[in-house]
Amino acid sequence: MYGHAHCSIMTTERDPRHVNNETPPPSPRERLYRRERRSVPAARAFAREALADWGVRGRADDVVLCVSELATNALLHGVPPGRGFLLRLWLLPCGDGVRVEVHDSGDGVPAVPLESGGSDEGGRGLLLVSELADKWGVAEREPGKVVWFECGVPAD
Repeated sequence: MYGHAHCSIMTTERDPRHVNNETPPPSPRERLYRRERRSVPAARAFAREALADWGVRGRADDVVLCVSELATNALLHGVPPGRGFLLRLWLLPCGDGVRVEVHDSGDGVPAVPLESGGSDEGGRGLLLVSELADKWGVAEREPGKVVWFECGVPAD
């Protein structure tokens, strides 16, 4: 079934997780970045900090690498001069995954190469995202588009 997810977790003595339905999930994190070279390392650091604050350790490196690739693509292909891109991260409703969106104001829909060219220095960003993320996609959003991905994270 697609749409809004409903979570139901039953805990047992062997299950160390504690579910408190009265505690809302953490708020999404978002930050706007300018069209500057330093925006990509800043986006990586921002994502790593959010994941650490949420206690996400499993697959954090995969998430940060995907953030880096999407931020780089936004700067190279999607952000016109004088504009920026919005990075947004949040935990999925059950707390078992992370969703990341990069919204830029550029035109066009990115395409994933079927394989990387052996001597090409670029063009592998979405190929990496498609390999590392559990799901990813592109959606039109005015102005421009959103490229997103989701990664499941193991429970601590």
